[in-house]
Amino acid sequence: MLESGENNRTELEELGEFGLIENIAKQVSLKLPTSVKGIGDDAAVLDYSSGKTVISTDMLVEGVHFDLSYVPLKHLGYKAVAVNLSDVLAMNAIPQHITVSVALSNRFSVEAVNELYAGINMACATYEVDLVGGDTTSSVAGLVISVTATGIAKEEDIVYRDGAQDTNILVCSGDLGGAYMGLQMLEREKEIFKENSAVQPDFTGMEYILERQLKPEPRKDVILELQRLGIKPTAMIDVSDGLASEVLHLCHGSDLGVSIYEDKIPIDQKTFDVAMENHLDPTMCAMNGGEDYELLFSLDLKDYEKVKEHPLFKVIGHFTEKTDGYTLIAKGGTTHPIEAQGWNSFKQS
Repeated sequence: MLESGENNRTELEELGEFGLIENIAKQVSLKLPTSVKGIGDDAAVLDYSSGKTVISTDMLVEGVHFDLSYVPLKHLGYKAVAVNLSDVLAMNAIPQHITVSVALSNRFSVEAVNELYAGINMACATYEVDLVGGDTTSSVAGLVISVTATGIAKEEDIVYRDGAQDTNILVCSGDLGGAYMGLQMLEREKEIFKENSAVQPDFTGMEYILERQLKPEPRKDVILELQRLGIKPTAMIDVSDGLASEVLHLCHGSDLGVSIYEDKIPIDQKTFDVAMENHLDPTMCAMNGGEDYELLFSLDLKDYEKVKEHPLFKVIGHFTEKTDGYTLIAKGGTTHPIEAQGWNSFKQS
């Protein structure tokens, strides 16, 4: 977990917008040869002559995507970068640069902004990307963070969602459901605290699932390992909205059906145990929970031997003709239709 410290408070109005930008710029250093010009001009200057550019943007809104009553600002900064880099990696590209735009109210101090950017800079250092610009503005409705990430790849290496074939296997990295269970535990302890502030949160033994929720790690290691093994997925996506939702994206993009085997879905033992203790189905957590930011991809059968025993990968099913439908084969052998029930930001509460 990231650490946080207490600091004296400096009001944002003491610096103003330009002073705040200068304050942020002092914390940023450019390290990549593709970074020609970063913060301090009308636009960043980047040199991508070595390959094609991919670009992705995500926005995190307070009260919708995060709750500052239990999300530390440093973790939030790290996560804001991580979820964007995950989208770039899902294209089989290597992240290079980010821009960060924030809207915040005067309830935040300069020290709070520095804490947020400490997490952002930590993610940049971990994943070897440069922060080259962004924007700041005021907000009357809470904190908003928008991150744009770029990456590079050779044209022949880029992977889209629509390339799977009906003879392909379905592979997932890591494990699923942990981030969802971490969120459930944070929400549970928040409600207990609201009812009785004298009761302190108890997260004993839950470090792993909390880390999965608060500090997700995009799978750059998976992309590099696929390259080392000489494997190019035929289609790929990151698991942000749950396994069910993401596999259906691949199916719809490639006009195929799919069969997933419940006993092959990778679920960490701690995730499984906490789910059962809280009367939740671990498979449901993996299928519909979301925010795991693992990579889900299709592979040609010729690559099966390279991944079947590999610790980074889990073969969880295979694609079929579209007419065969989207099927989850349960541990008992019964079949169930796969339906997306993950995150919907516009669903009425």
